[in-house]
Amino acid sequence: MNKIAALFDRNTLLHLRLPFSFFLLPVFLFAISQTGGIHIYNTVMLFIALHFFIYPGSNIYNSYMDEDKGSIGGLKQPPPVTKKLYYVSIIFDIIGIVLCAFIGVTMAMLGILYIMVSKAYSWKGIRLKKFAIAGWLVVMLFQGGYTYMMVKMTADNLFRLDWFSINNLLGMLIASLLIGGYYPLTQIYQHEEDKSRGDITISYMLGIIGTFIFSGILFLIASSVAFCYFQLFYSITHFIIFLCCLIPVICYYFYWFNKSFRQNQNADYQHAMRMTLISSCCLITCFSLLFYLNHF
Repeated sequence: MNKIAALFDRNTLLHLRLPFSFFLLPVFLFAISQTGGIHIYNTVMLFIALHFFIYPGSNIYNSYMDEDKGSIGGLKQPPPVTKKLYYVSIIFDIIGIVLCAFIGVTMAMLGILYIMVSKAYSWKGIRLKKFAIAGWLVVMLFQGGYTYMMVKMTADNLFRLDWFSINNLLGMLIASLLIGGYYPLTQIYQHEEDKSRGDITISYMLGIIGTFIFSGILFLIASSVAFCYFQLFYSITHFIIFLCCLIPVICYYFYWFNKSFRQNQNADYQHAMRMTLISSCCLITCFSLLFYLNHF
């Protein structure tokens, strides 16, 4: 026990980036806001597994593999990387899988697949992160649609193929598009460090201005799909709530885009984290309102 406790020093705890899980909360809330009824035990168990163990486990493993010297998501000045990070990532993965197993065997398998893919994204033996399109698609799908699927299946307590109805597939698509549009903006300040490691990220490939344009197009497509989805299965009111909640995100996006267009130095960590915080808060508000509207 003492050896395990010794792993969790201040630097290790910082690399877990637990507060960063807040930024991944919108997909979880979107999924439970779209359920007819919620299986409370399953949903709470999955929330703990994802946000307190699986996501932080992925964060710390990514830190261990990348050995970042510059700012990373949630850490402006990351502390030195040690072997402790690797061992803690394994501990967190195991706990996350065990918690998923309390929901059921299927969820445990889904959790294992998510962890395996997140490891393949960072692990130097595969390193999906160094492939611009493949790396982006993996993050877009697994942090977006796949997570939406896991959460909604859990909340519905339905783990069968007939879960994949049109409305659920559209929900997965919206979640994927939102993550796919947001993720390149989180890479925009890391171009030099990524290049030094040989990682050709989607943002590096597109360049600063290209990243803004690409993300803007993805957000526009996501909004179009959301309009069709809410019109088909709910009402125009739901879409108006969705659109109104995104107004601060749109305003900040254009403000940041304009600043970065004038001076590339403005495509930095501070602006990226501010964009992440604004978009997360707005989407959390949106999906909380939709949850209330749909359930109460």
